[in-house]
Amino acid sequence: MTDAPADPLVIFTPSGRRGRVPVGTPVLQAARKLGVDLDSVCGGRGICSRCQIAPSFGEFSKHGVVSRPEALSEWNTVEQRYKDKRGLAEGRRLGCQATIQGDVVIDVPPESQVHRQIVRKRAEAREITLDPALRLHFVEVAEPDMHLPSGDLERLCTALEEQWGVSGATAGLPLLHRLQKALREGGWKVTAAVHTPAEGAPPRILEVWPGFRERPVWGAAIDLGSTTIACHLANLQTGEVGASGGVMNPQIRFGEDLMSRVSYSMMNPGGAEEMTAAVRRALAELLAGTAKEAGAEPADILETVIVCNPVMHHLVLGIDPVELGWAPFALATSDAVSCSAAELSLDIHPDAQVYLLPCIAGHVGADAAAVALSESPHTSDDLVLIVDVGTNAEIQLGDRNRVLACSSPTGPAFEGAQISSGQRAADGAVERVRIDPATKAPRFRVIGQEAWSDEAGFDASRITGICGSGIIEAIAEMRLAGIIDEDGVIGSPEQTGSGRCVADGRTWAWVLHDGTAEGGPLVSVTQNDVRAIQLAKAALTAGAQLLMDRMEVETLDRVVLAGAFGAHISPLHALVLGMIPDCAVDKVTSAGNAAGTGARIALLNRGARREIEQVVRRIEKIETAIEPRFQEHFVGAMAIPHKTAPYPELGRVATLPAVSYGGAGGGDAGGGRRRRRRG
Repeated sequence: MTDAPADPLVIFTPSGRRGRVPVGTPVLQAARKLGVDLDSVCGGRGICSRCQIAPSFGEFSKHGVVSRPEALSEWNTVEQRYKDKRGLAEGRRLGCQATIQGDVVIDVPPESQVHRQIVRKRAEAREITLDPALRLHFVEVAEPDMHLPSGDLERLCTALEEQWGVSGATAGLPLLHRLQKALREGGWKVTAAVHTPAEGAPPRILEVWPGFRERPVWGAAIDLGSTTIACHLANLQTGEVGASGGVMNPQIRFGEDLMSRVSYSMMNPGGAEEMTAAVRRALAELLAGTAKEAGAEPADILETVIVCNPVMHHLVLGIDPVELGWAPFALATSDAVSCSAAELSLDIHPDAQVYLLPCIAGHVGADAAAVALSESPHTSDDLVLIVDVGTNAEIQLGDRNRVLACSSPTGPAFEGAQISSGQRAADGAVERVRIDPATKAPRFRVIGQEAWSDEAGFDASRITGICGSGIIEAIAEMRLAGIIDEDGVIGSPEQTGSGRCVADGRTWAWVLHDGTAEGGPLVSVTQNDVRAIQLAKAALTAGAQLLMDRMEVETLDRVVLAGAFGAHISPLHALVLGMIPDCAVDKVTSAGNAAGTGARIALLNRGARREIEQVVRRIEKIETAIEPRFQEHFVGAMAIPHKTAPYPELGRVATLPAVSYGGAGGGDAGGGRRRRRRG
C-alpha cells in the first residue's frame, strides 16, 4: 500500500506565506486560507480583476520547490473574455479562475493587495551644495551664412562657449535629429541642457528646446534595495524634492535574500535576464509615477543616480551576478558606472544620464558608498558605527583615520518576513509595543492610527499583523518583562505570570492581540519568531564585532542606525535585543534613509561623486564569509542581548530579569520528556 501524494504546496510572495491545499483549489481561495492579502470585489466571478496574480516558474532552491507552468490550470474563457474586454498584462492570471494543480510560487502584485504596502523611505531634510552635472543654458545662436559655412551644431557650440564658457561640447545623433527644428522654431534662440559630469570632463548637449524653457528639468535619486525601491525626484535648478515614491522590488518572487537570487540565476537558464527585466520595469513605472506626482513628464528627467547592493547593481546593469555567489566574490567592476537611460530601458528622456556610485567590495555595494557619502565616517572625530539595517545589512566603523566595512546576511525577518504574524509595513501592522513588567499587559500602536491600543479612538478591527519594528519591540519588551529569558525561550504561564503565554506544539507562544472572535487575526510571537529574530540580529552584531576586533577597540563613541527600517527602530529596544554592541542609549541615533540621502547628494553635487569615488578606495573591506571568528561572535550574539558581552551602558537604563526557562533548546508546552531542538 502506497501513501497518497501530498497536496500541492503553494508559496505566495512577497508575504512568504505558504501551505498545502487540495488539487483544484482556486488561487483566491488558497490565498484566503493562508491569510494572504489578495483583493477581490466581485466575489470570484472574474469581473473586477482585483485578484490578478503573477505565477513564477522555475527552480526555487530557497523554497525547495520547482514551480512549473502546469502547476496552474489552463487559461480559461473567463480570463480570455476579460483580457479581450479590458486587457490583462502578459503573465498575469485571475486568482479566482486559476486553480492549483501542483507545487507553485505565486506573486501578488501591489495593485492586487487590499492593504497596499507602504515603502517608508522619505527624503531626509539635508543641506546640499547645489552643483548638478546637468545645467540649462539659454543661448542666441548665429544664423547660417553662405559666406561663412558651418553646421547648426558647430554654431550652437560656439554660442555656448562665448556666452557661457562651455567649451568642447559634443552631442549625439539623436540630438542632431531635433536640433535644426528647435533652432528655427525658437528664432535661433534655444535653451540647451548640457551635462558635464565632472570638472574638466567634456560637456555633452542632451537636449535643446525652442526659446526660453520655463519648465524645470528633473533628476531622480534612486535607492534600489533588495526589498524596496525608493525614488526622490529633485528639481535640478533648485535642488528641491518635488515628489517621492516607492515600490516593492518585484525580484522578491525570485528570492527574498540576495543569495537566493544569485542561486536562481545559477539554476535557471535566463534567470538573470528575467530578474533584470523585472527590476527595470519596476524602475520605469516608479519613475513615471513619481514624475506624474511632481507634475512633470518622464521626458523631463535628464539625470538619474542609482545606489544599490552589488547583486542589484549587476542585475540592473544586465550583468549576471553568478560570480558573487562564491569566493572571492568578484565584481564585474567596482568603479562608478555611467550610461544612458536608454541602455537600461528606462522610459525617461532617452539621452538622460545614469550614474551608479562605486561599490566598496563584493558584498558591500554602492548603497554603502552612499551611506558613507551621507554620514561621512571618514571625517568623524569620534569612533562611529553605522549600521544600514535591511535584508542584507551593511556595516561601517571608523573615524577620520580609518574606516572598515562589511556586509552581514541578516535575512528578511527584520522586514516582517518569516514571522508567523509578520507582514511588511502597511496600514494595520503593529509597529510599536510596550509591556507592563508588573501586569504583563501589552499596549501597542499600528500603522495608520495615532491612538495606542488602550486609548480612545483605537480601532482594533484594522489590525492585520505585525511589521519589523513591531516584532523587534515586542521581543525586547518580552525580555524586559521576563516573558522570555536570555536564551530567547518563552516561558509558560506559571513561569512568566502571564496568561497570554499559550501552548504552541512543544513550545510556548505569547499572544499580543486575539481578534479571531470578530473575524480578525491572531497576532502572536511564537518560539520560531524569536529564533528568526535572534538569527538576524546575531548576524548583525557578529559583523559589527568583527570590525571592532579589526579596529582593536572594545567600546564605541556613537552608533548610527540607517535605512528605511533602521529609522523606525527604538535605540533602547535595539540594545535590549542586542542588535548592536553596547553603547550609551543617547549616543544611538537614526539617520533615516542615508543611502537615499547619499544618492541625492551625488545627484545634486557632481563634486560629491569624485569625493566618494576616492573615499571608497580607502575603506578597508572585511569579508564575513571567510572570517574565522564570525561564527564565534554569532553564537555569543544569539543570546538576548548577548551571552558574554556585559552591556554596562544598557544596564544603566534597563534591568533585565534573571530568568531561565529551559536553555537554548526551547520550552516544553506539551509535557513529557524535553527534546533539544535543532537550530
